Amino acid sequence: MNTGGTAPSVRFLSRAGCHLCDEALDELNRFLVAGISEGRLHPRTGIEVVDIETDDGLHRAYLERIPVVLVGDRIVSELEFDSEALESALKD
Repeated sequence: MNTGGTAPSVRFLSRAGCHLCDEALDELNRFLVAGISEGRLHPRTGIEVVDIETDDGLHRAYLERIPVVLVGDRIVSELEFDSEALESALKD
């Protein structure tokens, strides 16, 4: 099991009423649960869901790109969830 080091920071940028965001968040949650239970991901890997409507800068930068998944400051996926890209980023 991958238990060493600090748990990675996964941020999910979305907004209320975004059906693509809702679908991607469901996929992201399933991915994390499976990855943690199978020992592929750090057991404390979690998601910070960020509503872009609460920050003018985020709103301007990401409105046409959400849902967006970031690991640290690195964009891993935009518009649709990419589990392979996220798993790779979490291993880096």
